[in-house]
Amino acid sequence: MRTVHINEKKIKVWITILSILIPVVVAVLFRFKIPNVEPLSFLPPIYATINGLTAVFLIMAVIAIKKGNQKLHQNLMTTCIVFSLLFLVMYVAYHMTSDSTPFGGTGVIKAIYLFILLTHIVLSIAIIPLVLITYSKSYLGDFVAHRKWAKFTFPIWLYVAVTGVVVYLMISPYYV
Repeated sequence: MRTVHINEKKIKVWITILSILIPVVVAVLFRFKIPNVEPLSFLPPIYATINGLTAVFLIMAVIAIKKGNQKLHQNLMTTCIVFSLLFLVMYVAYHMTSDSTPFGGTGVIKAIYLFILLTHIVLSIAIIPLVLITYSKSYLGDFVAHRKWAKFTFPIWLYVAVTGVVVYLMISPYYV
């Protein structure tokens, strides 16, 4: 029992470090442009697709666990984490080689876009510790706590994945 306590303590430290470090590193790299490099303009539809796949896999994972298929659920959730990491790497790479694309719409549609974008960004930062905590509870075998955390983590992660696609679809007509 002592080992689990020590592991849980170490995991909490790593969750805290990663939850702070990832958004800070992304924000710093987002502002850094690699000079004299070809823009990676092919990436946005790829990382939007990854967001869409994340949403589909999240739903499939919930269905799998409700049907009692714990192994499939675990594999799907691990895949979602891998998808999120791939998204993050591509997103940062794109923004390090390309200027940000301004949204060209006006009026109500711009307000809707900005609302979706703002909530997407804020929740994409908030989802980091939620995913890590939820995953760690499963890793430590605390499935009661895992289920409690998952009730909050799942809808937020699904919202972030879906709105990532929506943001891409709304801004894609303005890419140069």
